[in-house]
Order: sequence, then C-alpha cells, then structure tokens
Amino acid sequence: MEAASSQLDLMAKAAEAARVAAGGPSELARRLNAAGKRISPQAVGKWERVPAERVLDVEAVTGVSRHDLRPDLYGPAKASEATHA
Repeated sequence: MEAASSQLDLMAKAAEAARVAAGGPSELARRLNAAGKRISPQAVGKWERVPAERVLDVEAVTGVSRHDLRPDLYGPAKASEATHA
C-alpha cells in the first residue's frame, strides 16, 4: 500500500511540475485549449494526477514526461528518456 501512496505522490508532483512548466493552471489550460482540448483552469488546478486522456497533450505542451506524469500507465522512464529538470 505504501508503494501505491508514493506513486500517487510522485504523480501529484509531476502534475504540479506541468502546471509550473506552463506558467500556472490558467496557462496550461490555455495551451491545451489552443491544441484543441477543452479544459478549464479550475479543472487543471484540481488535478492530483493528470487524467489518462490528457497525459500526451500535457507532455506535448509542457515537456513533462508521460513517464513522470503517469508511471502507472507508461512505466518508469528509461535512462535514455529520463527528464533532467
């Protein structure tokens, strides 16, 4: 159970990193909306983990790896894919 909790913590940190990389929840929502995805800044601000259907879009507009955003779906990053933040 502790491993699941720590993975949730990592996903929450990655969601926050994506918001920061974009310049905040409003800017992340704006970038996603510009990419044709409808999302409100309020929804983005509530993310404890990025929803599965948003991961690739968030990765594309922020550069935060899908492996960091949702390791439960994409697994851990390989050494050659690891992000250096």
